[in-house]
This record gives sequence, C-alpha cells and structure tokens, in this order.
Amino acid sequence: MLTKPGDQSRIQWQQLLKSGNRIFIGSNAAVPNALIQNLIDNSGNLHDIEVVHILTLSDNVWVEPQYKDLFKVNALFIGGKNVREAIAEGRADYTPCFLSEVPRLFEENVLPLDAALIMVSPPDDYGYCSLGVSVDVVSAAVKYAKYVIAQINPKMPRTNGHSFVHINQIDAWMEQEQILPELAPPTLDRITEQIGQYVAMLVGNGDTLQLGVGKIPDAVLRYLGNHKDLGIHSEMISDGVIDLMVKGVVNNRKKTFHKGKTITTFCMGTQKLYDFVDANPHVEFYPSEHVNSPVNIARNDNMVSINSAIEVDLSGQVVSDSIGYQFFSGIGGQVDFIRGASLSKGGKPIIALASTTKDGKISKIVPHLTEGAGVVTSRGHVHYVVTEYGIANLRGKTIRERALELIRVAHPKFRAQLLNDVRKHYWVPEYQENTPTSVPELGSVEFKKFVFGGTEYVLRPLCPADERKLQEFFYSHNKETLMLRYNHHITQMSREKACTLVSVDQHKDLALCFTERDNSGDTIQAVGRYYFIASDNSCESAFVIKESKRGKGMAQTLLSEMIKIARIRQLSRMFALVRSDNKPMIRVFENSGFTRKPGEDFQEIHLELLLNENNRAAE
Repeated sequence: MLTKPGDQSRIQWQQLLKSGNRIFIGSNAAVPNALIQNLIDNSGNLHDIEVVHILTLSDNVWVEPQYKDLFKVNALFIGGKNVREAIAEGRADYTPCFLSEVPRLFEENVLPLDAALIMVSPPDDYGYCSLGVSVDVVSAAVKYAKYVIAQINPKMPRTNGHSFVHINQIDAWMEQEQILPELAPPTLDRITEQIGQYVAMLVGNGDTLQLGVGKIPDAVLRYLGNHKDLGIHSEMISDGVIDLMVKGVVNNRKKTFHKGKTITTFCMGTQKLYDFVDANPHVEFYPSEHVNSPVNIARNDNMVSINSAIEVDLSGQVVSDSIGYQFFSGIGGQVDFIRGASLSKGGKPIIALASTTKDGKISKIVPHLTEGAGVVTSRGHVHYVVTEYGIANLRGKTIRERALELIRVAHPKFRAQLLNDVRKHYWVPEYQENTPTSVPELGSVEFKKFVFGGTEYVLRPLCPADERKLQEFFYSHNKETLMLRYNHHITQMSREKACTLVSVDQHKDLALCFTERDNSGDTIQAVGRYYFIASDNSCESAFVIKESKRGKGMAQTLLSEMIKIARIRQLSRMFALVRSDNKPMIRVFENSGFTRKPGEDFQEIHLELLLNENNRAAE
C-alpha cells in the first residue's frame, strides 16, 4: 500500500500497525510531528504501542498523559521537560545505551522495530529523499524497521553523505510542510566564557574537534577564531561552526580520517545552520554507528572531545545523565567520543563544567557522588576536567593527585571542605594542609602562552597537585644548578619538602612555573617565586631554569611577569641574593632594572628593584 506524493488519501494505520507494536520516532530537529498527529487522530482501536526515540526537539505530544493507553514511551536519550517528567512519574521508561550501539539494538532485534516514523526531504529526480538534519540512528531505524512511514517536508534540507533514502524504501508517506525547530545560540555568561577560554587553550592548530550541545561548546567555538586548520568529526554541529568554516579556521585539511570534510551525524541550531548544511558539499552526515564508533573517532589524529557533566567526584568519575535518582538526559555519545579521543594519537578527552550549580550553593566537584547518581564516564576515561577555575589534568595521576587537581579547579569557597572530605576516604598526608589559591593578576584564565625556540610553553601558578612534578624538576638538575640555586649541594627533595614548596598562599607569596605540554601531561621547565616580607612591604625573588631550556629568554620573561604582579600588588621593592659566580642570573636581574647594593657576604650579590618608581624596563 503506497500513498503517492500529492495524494490526499489517509495513511491506513490499521494496515501498518497492530496494538503492542514498537515504533521509532525521528530524532533531534527532524521529528515528524504532522505524521505523529496523523497517527493519533487515526489510531482507531490501537493501544500499547511502544515508542522508541533519542533526543527529540519537539513538544513530544505522544508522552502526554492523555495518550497513555495509546503509547508507551521508551527513551534512549531524555530530551524535553515532559519526557523527563513522564519518566520520573513512571509513565515512561529510560534505556541507557551508547549512541554508537543504538543501531545494534534494532539490527539484532533487541528492540525490533515494526515501523519507523521519519521526516525526509522531497525526492530528487532519481527518487532519493534526504534524511536531512538528522541521520544519527534514524538511518538504522529505516534499515531495520518492517515499515518506513515518512513525512515529506519541503523545508527539510538535502544534506550530503550517507543521508539518502530511496522512495521505494518508504512504505507510506504524507506530504506536510513543517518549519524545523530552532535552537537560538545561547547567551554566554562570564563563567561559561571563562570555561571556553580554558578549553580553547587545550586545542592546538590542526586538531579535530567533537563538541556536544549547550553553552560550553558554543563558548569554546567563539575562542577558536585564531586557530588554524581545525577539523570537525562530531556527533552534532551547531551554528558556531559556520563562521569558523567560512573564515577557513575549520578547513579539515589536517584530518587523517574523512580528510577535507566536516563530519557529523545531526545538527541543531537556527535556520541559518539549516540553510548552511543544505546541499553543502563540505559537510557530510553519516549514521551514528559510523561517526560515533570509537575506532573511527580514533582514526583522527589529535582528536579533541569536549563534553559536559552534572558532577565529577574527586577520583574523576563523571555523572552526566542523572541528578541523584532523577534521570535528566542520557549517555548519548559522550563515552563514544571520550574513548575515541583517548585512543587517538595526540587526542584529548575533556569534560567541561561550571564549578557550581547556577545559584552557586552546590559544588559540582564533589567528594563522592550523589546517592543514586550513575557513572557515565569512568575515572579511567577522562584526561582533562575544566571549570572556570582552570584545567585539571588527570591522566596518569594517582587518586591523591587527582583529588588535588580537582580541588584546584573547584570553587574556592568549597576547596577547604573538599580537602577535609577527601581525607575521610582517600589517603592525603597531614603535611598536605593548603588548598590551591589563585593568581588573578596573570589574567582571566591565569594562564599565558609563550614561545621560546619554536616551542610553546604555558606560564601558570604552581599548585598542590604539582608535588610530584616539582620533585621530577628538582631531580633533573645537575650539581652545578643545585649549588647555584640553593648555595649548597642538596641531594634530596622529599615529598614533604615538595609539598611545602607547591602549597603556596598565592595571595601573599608568588610561585609561577613554565610548563611544556605533551600527550603525557605537562612538565615543569622553570620555576620563579617571591616571598612577601610584610615588615617593609617587599619581596625576595628567586628562580631556576632547567639546564636545557636556558638562553631562550625564559628567565627574563618569568622575572618580568613576577615584577608585573608585584607592582599590581603595590609592593615597594623586590630584591634577590645571587651567587657572585652566577653571571647569567645576575645579567637577567640587571637587564630587568635591578641594581647592585652592598652586601654582607662577598660571595653573594644583592640586587634590588624599587617597584614604585617609573622604571618599567622589566615590562
């Protein structure tokens, strides 16, 4: 039985469906609302039809209480307030599943489909309709359902890739124009902007990106305008990619899989986005089993996966589909891309979230998961956790190191309590007393990038989680460096000593470091610090540079930044005591405007800079 395009005869639902059947409803911005309403209006004596779907950008009328005898809803991803409420009230169910594996539920008859209700574009001259803005799991539903029933929508874009369905694959259809639902670009607040800046710092030129839905991915895209040769291999794309593609920032040249193409499985945004993907040869849509396959994701070198979360515990476990016992969304593609990025050469799996709830009363970095909350991404999957307070690197970290890293990016008002709470469950030594403090004078993200000798380095504050890094930095020095820095041949940097040196009250004293980042994390290459002397509002400075990094300008830059911060803090003077045979270090201080002063020890040179003078040579 076929209903021809243009034929106004009614779809004979009674011939296609029986009570107790299971149907699939199209996804995201391609929900066939007119088709669903037609089924409701002509359902006759049908009842107990199981409805399966993922995220649906719709009013989700089928889940309303008045249709409880007609439909039983089984959401594979929860979207929409009324779906969430129905699940909470027991009128609907939630089945957790990786998006990459949903098609196998249909293929292997775990969830056999009697019909797939979808939305497509009108057929072309060759009889091919396009699934348009939502290929994802719709493609598998079309392939494995007994009947395919379509709403042919003239407003559906024709997208390229593996998005086509021939008219002879469709068993029944109706023509009905429907404006695609739009998601306006979110208004970004200061916290989201800050997170976007931090995440953008982890993205390198030539990287391939996956971004989820929401404010944080949009914020990240806004801070990538100065990057080069980026690629996209993402479950979804939004309006944020348009300008980057038009400007050539996203050109997919460096991709190692689907080179030259932006690859996605669905898109959601404004009409501008839907117009952008319409017949665009540079954007291709593929089924989720292809796009979300961790193996395929990993075929992209330097794959960066950016996803959000509801809460993260101090061991690195990520909750993203529930608030306690209240199911909120779903697993979706988060684990697919986190795993794929971790397998990618040079890949970076990132979880980004605000440090607190909107009202600021509850920390999202928690000592233990909320009762009822489920782990979506395990503590072994995540490499980076980003909040508005910085970047926590968890890869290869012990539980104690992870806890300290995550406390560092928690909201300051919760840090002391988190450190106290973590002692109840995990071993943290008593000498670890201080929680991290910030250096806002470094800038909004407390990071600065510099290039020395063609290599990029990051200037940032030392923090308690750097304990082991500082030990490694110390043991990399030769005897001469140790003598010049400590004035005697020191042979050990104990954990207790290292902990003391990294547990700094940065509001009073200052401890900065230059780090070099690779796939294994970041390595300290230089450390500079000053100690505040309250009696005369001065500070004593000292720093040490790794032998192999000297002569590149790192010491001069580090001292310059320390002087800037001291001046902002309105200190009166900075001084240093340098061994008289340490000519290079003396030269660094003198180049920054320090002058020699008489000293008591002829083996040491006393150098001083008056900070409240108009001497700006250090800057």
